[in-house]
Amino acid sequence: MKTDIIVRLRQEMPSFSKGQKKIATFLIDHFDKASYLTAAKLGAEVGVSESTVVRFASQLGFSGYPQLQKALQDVSRNMLTAVQRMEVASSKFDVDDVPNKVLHSDIEKIRKTLEEMDKNDFDRAVDSIIGAKRIYIIGTGSSSALANFLAFYLNHIFDNVKLVGSTSSGDIFESIISIDSDDILIGLSFPRYSKRTVSAMRYASEKNVKVIAITDSKSSPLSEFADNMLIARSDMASFVDSLVAPLSLINALIVSLGLRRKDEVSKKLQKLEQFWEEYEVYDSNK
Repeated sequence: MKTDIIVRLRQEMPSFSKGQKKIATFLIDHFDKASYLTAAKLGAEVGVSESTVVRFASQLGFSGYPQLQKALQDVSRNMLTAVQRMEVASSKFDVDDVPNKVLHSDIEKIRKTLEEMDKNDFDRAVDSIIGAKRIYIIGTGSSSALANFLAFYLNHIFDNVKLVGSTSSGDIFESIISIDSDDILIGLSFPRYSKRTVSAMRYASEKNVKVIAITDSKSSPLSEFADNMLIARSDMASFVDSLVAPLSLINALIVSLGLRRKDEVSKKLQKLEQFWEEYEVYDSNK
């Protein structure tokens, strides 16, 4: 789990040297701030040299300080409260340069998602969805927007899509009580991960239901119950979750499924267009 670095620092504290104890204590108490400090700045904060910080990272088994920093950032993304996220954002962003920083960060997340994508996993997910009797989709919190988007477009492709309610744990389990091994559950969650989504995935897995996880990392808690994982980089921009890359991945999934069922989708869209025109659902500009 992503919190292991903090647990490990606490457990190994007695074996550290005086300087290392200073570093470890600062990392435990201020992991939110430390995760965005360079080795030199971290050393200055605790009163040790930059080389001491780098050696400490190596002693912990990391290939370098950037890997330790990434582990701390993973902890930050999953553990920080909304208030703490706001404080971190204040140190990350210059108020006069927010659009540039945020948009370039989102571009980088999409680029890394594409570079790291496992095409075989993606194709297996498409095959599983195509072959399912019913398609259940669950996402809570900020991921509910992704779940709604996915369900909206899958309803244009299939007649068997069910968006799972997310107002309470009870509502969720009432919605999936009839799920069986011919169905599929798609769970979406990003830091801070939803316990309700994980619980729903555990329930489905125990009933031998095929489970697809759309999340940010193979170390995500969703991975334990997923037969298939689609990974998309996410990040936090202030108290706001940056979900541009996950949405782009979902777009690719929808397009792939639509192309696999091109004839059926075309017929359904023709009927919808007739309905939309008859009932003036959209402004036709005529």
